[in-house]
Amino acid sequence: MPIPPYIELHCHSGFSFLDGASHPEELVIQALELGYPAMALTDHNGLYGSMEFAQAARAEGLQPITGAEVTVALDIAGIPEGLDGLSSGSLDDPDGDPLARGCHMTLLAETPTGYANLCRLLSEAHHQSERGRPTLLLSSLFARTEGLVSLTGCRRGPLSRALEDSVATAEFLARRLHAAFGPRGLFVELHDNEQKGDGYRKRSLGRLADRLGIPVVATGNVHYHRPERHRLQDVMVAIRNRTTLNGSHEQRRANARFYLAGPEEMAHRFRSRPDAVAHTLEISERCAAFDLTKDLGYTFPDFDGSDRGGAIETLTAVCLAELDERYRGSKLENEARDRLHQELELVNCHGLSGFFLVYRDIMELARDVAAEIRGGSPRAHAGLPPGRGRGSSVSSIICYLIGLSHVDPVKTNLFLGRFLNEAMRSVPDIDLDFPRDIREELILRVYKRYGSEHAGLVCTFPTYRQKSTLREIGKALDLPMGDLEKLSKLADRHSGGGLLAELERLPEFREKAGSPLWRALCELADDIKGLPRHISQHPGGMIISSRPLVEIVPLEPAAWEGRVLCQWDKDSCDDAGFIKIDFLALGMLSLVEEAVDLISERHGRAPDLSRINFADEALYEHICTGDTIGTFQVESRAQIQMLRRVQPRNLEDLAVQVAIVRPGPIVGGAVNPYVRRRELLREDPNFRVPYDHPLLEEALGETLGVIIFQDQVLQVCQALAGFSDGQAESLRRAMSRKRSKEAMDVHWEAFRDGARERGVDETTAQKVFQQVTAFSEFGFPKSHAAAFGLLAYQSVWLRYYHGTEFYVALFNNQPMGFYSLDALGRDARRRGIGTRLPNINQSRVKCTPEESDIRIGLGFIRGWGAEIAERVVEERERHGHFVSLSDFLRRTPASLKRPAVENLIWVGGFENFGMTRRELLWQAGLWLGPEEDSERSGGRDDHPQTELGLEDPYARIRFPDLDDSERIVAEYRMLRFSTDLHPLSLLRDELPPETVTGDRFSDFPNHSTVTVAGIVVARQRPHTAKGYVFVLMEDESGPINVIIKSKIYEKCRTTVRMEPFLVVRGRLQKDGLTTNVIAHTVKAIRVREAEQPGGEPAEVLHPALPGTLESWAGQERSPHAPFRYLTALRQSPPGIKNFG
Repeated sequence: MPIPPYIELHCHSGFSFLDGASHPEELVIQALELGYPAMALTDHNGLYGSMEFAQAARAEGLQPITGAEVTVALDIAGIPEGLDGLSSGSLDDPDGDPLARGCHMTLLAETPTGYANLCRLLSEAHHQSERGRPTLLLSSLFARTEGLVSLTGCRRGPLSRALEDSVATAEFLARRLHAAFGPRGLFVELHDNEQKGDGYRKRSLGRLADRLGIPVVATGNVHYHRPERHRLQDVMVAIRNRTTLNGSHEQRRANARFYLAGPEEMAHRFRSRPDAVAHTLEISERCAAFDLTKDLGYTFPDFDGSDRGGAIETLTAVCLAELDERYRGSKLENEARDRLHQELELVNCHGLSGFFLVYRDIMELARDVAAEIRGGSPRAHAGLPPGRGRGSSVSSIICYLIGLSHVDPVKTNLFLGRFLNEAMRSVPDIDLDFPRDIREELILRVYKRYGSEHAGLVCTFPTYRQKSTLREIGKALDLPMGDLEKLSKLADRHSGGGLLAELERLPEFREKAGSPLWRALCELADDIKGLPRHISQHPGGMIISSRPLVEIVPLEPAAWEGRVLCQWDKDSCDDAGFIKIDFLALGMLSLVEEAVDLISERHGRAPDLSRINFADEALYEHICTGDTIGTFQVESRAQIQMLRRVQPRNLEDLAVQVAIVRPGPIVGGAVNPYVRRRELLREDPNFRVPYDHPLLEEALGETLGVIIFQDQVLQVCQALAGFSDGQAESLRRAMSRKRSKEAMDVHWEAFRDGARERGVDETTAQKVFQQVTAFSEFGFPKSHAAAFGLLAYQSVWLRYYHGTEFYVALFNNQPMGFYSLDALGRDARRRGIGTRLPNINQSRVKCTPEESDIRIGLGFIRGWGAEIAERVVEERERHGHFVSLSDFLRRTPASLKRPAVENLIWVGGFENFGMTRRELLWQAGLWLGPEEDSERSGGRDDHPQTELGLEDPYARIRFPDLDDSERIVAEYRMLRFSTDLHPLSLLRDELPPETVTGDRFSDFPNHSTVTVAGIVVARQRPHTAKGYVFVLMEDESGPINVIIKSKIYEKCRTTVRMEPFLVVRGRLQKDGLTTNVIAHTVKAIRVREAEQPGGEPAEVLHPALPGTLESWAGQERSPHAPFRYLTALRQSPPGIKNFG
């Protein structure tokens, strides 16, 4: 007897966040193995994974059906109150399971109209409900049923819940649903996962449907693709409910039968209702009328025309006018005109004139926003553009002429083909960088300009990463949090053997590898890897549509008020053919704007950064020393070392510098050959650069025969193999997205054959092709590197000539870049720029310049928000300086709590009152008392001592001030950085006697063995570095670069990953101006606590910190002081950046 066809119509993927336990691709592959011709994806209240699923299904020959399981509130007359669960505890209890509320109905898109209705319904569910708990009113659903097929849902569906009330209620609701969706628009959903009550529910719903003449349909309510994945689904339920597996027993599914079952098994489950199985095929055939991959109907807003004519005429006129303005009389004028003519022909050919004009309109909108935000400030007159281009669009002269780019592509000789070519199959990307404040307002203006239904921000889906995975799954398994926290810090996320192999490699966890629970943790962590955790906002992508976007993809409110998110990420938006506009917030641009204002305020004139000397020899000499901490793109450990080797002397060199320390050139083997050839050219200007073939000289001449820029991949393919623009771009895309061996084999054959026709032997062709494909890792196009190189130079110029203003702006625009505030402050002090502690009568909210130093703002203190700091500053400016602590407490808002006041005291905020910090802490305790609570909303004038006018409580009591070690610890705890002494300076006497500082490396020959100590600034373990670990340390003299080989790292991994202070013994490696220490041993700094009664010193690596800072600081200095100091610092370590 043949197996009846069955199509799964109710299936959840990982995009049913914390409920579905499989990737869409896993479901597709399993469906194909089971012989499905079609399948639906119906995630909770969204189409988040629908495009990814549809693309994967179409690629494998499976028909994708688009749908969603929607949470519905039964708001129609005649339904008993609370039947849908909205009046149950699950709604009011914040710890209740969010999926247990409301009724669940499955909606499938049958036609394009039905899909548009589904998008609108999902959008309404999110916009009309509490964030994170989308619920659709049934009355709203009834208003948009055209083109939809509705299934009545699982055991939480409206009919199942109605049956729990009475058969009469269920019949009433079923009639209403049937009337709304029409004769074949509603199917009573039957399911049988062999849970308690499934059989009775299936029979009862079947009888109800038969009485009313409503067809039934079978579903599996699938939550994972294979039975063994049920363990992960159970854990996800526990995570969702913030409890353990034992604690979530009632919320978890009773068995492992929610997998994607085959047609034969489903026919057996529903052997009593073969019509329910047959109807799955009918529905799938009806839903074939809509194909998500083809039928969206998206169009970008077009240009409506102007007095200059249509779009192409208008664009041409605008560009020619700007060209005359910028190039007239220049030796580049003819070349610029030729280039513009070429680009306009391509734009007209692809119908992109309106596209460029809409971008121009957006940039004009940005100019208006910038003018309003800058107001009359100096930056408004400093020639700063509202935003800057990045990426391949910088190569376009049209973008340059209409204001989308600030880099002259003719002068810089930028390659256009990466951005615009004859064979392009998609709209080019134009990415724009803005200062943060301008970007935030611009996004709101774009909503206003194009309409809230026509614009939305691209979303992103943060996936489960190793650290969060270990914590969350470990908590669900009820494993000790201390062990989980330690493992999350020690485990290597690039380990090829998985987490279990890591457990076996770590001495502290080796015994646990045999424990069933710990093994389960490792297996589940591997299973969950890459699954989406939740929806978030993309850094800058925005979609604009002429047709209402809300009919093309569901929109939901973002966490930030006034913003709306598309339910698709950038890859799905790209697959949908959306034109994504990237409004990116670049912190360095915010820094530049603030620095320009500060320079003008202090020196009377704002610098025009577009007119500074870009050939400043003194500045390039400075850059070549590697003194670039805090600047843009050239500040990292690797960049600083590369600057010293490459020795850039112009903006073109800086573009290479920006691009070379990227995975693409590194994996492609370009870095060392480029550096060596540059050194040879400095030694001998007549040195002839070698090329793998003479045909490559034009493409690779400026980078000395190696591939540094992403667009050189295209140029090499064209030069050596005769690839067309389209072939070269196709290869680049094949490398940059999910690469398949079959696709790469096809490209290799075409490359080999094309090279042969040009007289290139196969060995050379293969060598070059390997270099090209190695560049599949991330790399910059030259246009992007040129734009960033220019900003890098401007940032170095500001730091070199206006250091105080630069560092103030740098502090105020954190987080940004490679370094913590602690490291940046020490770098400023090495340049003669001090950092002054917050002061209640001097500080503002943010940092400010004070003489040649930085005055730390009140908003930087722990416990002080910007709002409180603003109110305190406003009070001071309105009524004068504070004259005592009691005066301060009387005049400031009660929302400034005692801990925040004490934090300010700890870092010296009241030192101009003539008292020590301990005396001020004593006085604060008497003024405020321990009884002050968070509910008091009035002023402080009701304090007894204030009312009675008692004598100041500190008058007869004196306490000594903090010593240096106490001050450093206090600053780290309250500010997260130290403003004066280097933290290592107080431990110098405790270090091994042979320890040297970094400034003494010049005293030692190359390959000498040295011992160094320092505070850890950054740790890196790039996946391109063959297991090497790079640690940037710092002692009192400056940075020290330590390289730890893989075998050494494995021996001391705990120390490297967890200790903030290290002692390293190793071999000096000198290469020109660069010096590294190749580690032989890595140890934590050890301090002897004291001698025990037996006369033996006790060395403690992780001693417990005394209960409070007060109890520690109140002790007199003793032989224990270094021990207590190091202990306290370990509890509040300086900021350490971890990369990889």
